[in-house]
Amino acid sequence: MKKNIVLGVTGGIAAYKSAELCSMLVKNGFEVKVIMSRNATRFVTPLTFQTLSKNEVAVELFDIDDWKPEHVNLAEWCELFVVAPATANFIGKMANGIADDAISTFAITCDSIKLIAPAMNPKMWQNPAVQRNCETLKNDSVIFIGPASGHVACGKDGVGRMSEVSEIYNEIVKYAE
Repeated sequence: MKKNIVLGVTGGIAAYKSAELCSMLVKNGFEVKVIMSRNATRFVTPLTFQTLSKNEVAVELFDIDDWKPEHVNLAEWCELFVVAPATANFIGKMANGIADDAISTFAITCDSIKLIAPAMNPKMWQNPAVQRNCETLKNDSVIFIGPASGHVACGKDGVGRMSEVSEIYNEIVKYAE
């Protein structure tokens, strides 16, 4: 069973739900290391994930203590890469191989199974560019969990809401076997 998970957290309001996901994974025997975009830290602090995962949290590409770049260390350790929430910005970067921060650099370095849980405004989700980027990622064998339909933070209803934490967890377990 695959037990080493890198949880990527990008800068959307749904980032608070990722703390619950991290806690659930750790409680169920997974080893979790978290990598966050800078924008994600505006919604939830790295200290939250460090406390829940009992591991250092990577935010900056160049904040490393040893000779080996952290994105390489994590890629060698990682068995499953889960991004929840995955913003339109991150999806675009991942689909186009853009590596301009720690999480996007890790995404193109990591060759393990990748699962992403999109979360964004319904109009953003429907945007043709976002849909093209999603198709590119699906063609690259990235597994999508959601998005779900429902009420989103901006007050609108529609497809774009991050899937429930329990659903994301169940998909992780499925791919960890």
